[in-house]
Amino acid sequence: MKLTFYGVRGSIPAPGAAFVRYGGNTACVHIALNDGTDIILDAGTGIKALGGKLVAQQNDIHLLLTHNHWDHIQGFPFFAPIYQAGRRIHIVPGKTQLNEQDAILQQMTGSYFPVHYQDLPAHITLTPVPDEKDSWQIGSATVSRMAMNHPGCGSSYLIDADGVRIAYITDNELYPPYQRATSFLDWVNFASGADLLIHDAQYQIQDMPRKAGWGHSVAEEAVKLAMACRAKSLALYSHDDMRTDDEIDQIQQHCRDIIDIGQMSVSVFAAAEGMCIDFDQR
Repeated sequence: MKLTFYGVRGSIPAPGAAFVRYGGNTACVHIALNDGTDIILDAGTGIKALGGKLVAQQNDIHLLLTHNHWDHIQGFPFFAPIYQAGRRIHIVPGKTQLNEQDAILQQMTGSYFPVHYQDLPAHITLTPVPDEKDSWQIGSATVSRMAMNHPGCGSSYLIDADGVRIAYITDNELYPPYQRATSFLDWVNFASGADLLIHDAQYQIQDMPRKAGWGHSVAEEAVKLAMACRAKSLALYSHDDMRTDDEIDQIQQHCRDIIDIGQMSVSVFAAAEGMCIDFDQR
């Protein structure tokens, strides 16, 4: 299995010289399974560069969406495979409070975009997972989901394949001031023993309480979850659009210091655009 980060920002793209090392594109992660299956997590602006690579292939694409907020779907109209005749793309919408399963397509209607989704040559299917079903197969992968703590809710995902467990938990507030959809202990069980935990770390302690309830976590809270679920690695994700490369460096080091103090063996790093992890080379 190979995992590549194509977009690691939250809220809005971050252009400029201060955002080069970690990248400015919004949420998108690609997982290539050993059986040739392509799984994409979210369709932020990072999916444009990914599309430029996948367009050379003809296999099916499986896109798992967490929710419909703009930074998680805005790259889809620029995803090259949707303009390939006959290309099969399966979209699993996030389990949101409002039943808007086709929001990613509706952004390509009316005056929103010059190409209507119904005119796309690719064969695009929405494949919502029934409410009572929280685990299913995509190729050789077992995929599970858990409700995010985020305004409007949504889905986090666990990908279990090739002897590797990947937990993708972004736009998640571990300690929200509102009614939690998922408790901290439930998150511990969900991501237990993950080889890689990708978790929202958009805020810092000094952002609170001003941003409490906005649906994102403080970086130290993501570290606490990684230690509690005994994840092997933690990727700090969904970087604030105002957070510079140097500031992310400082957050990364601070989180590593916490791990050292706790004498844990979790490897912590800030996710960066273009970063690729080959789990078969561990």
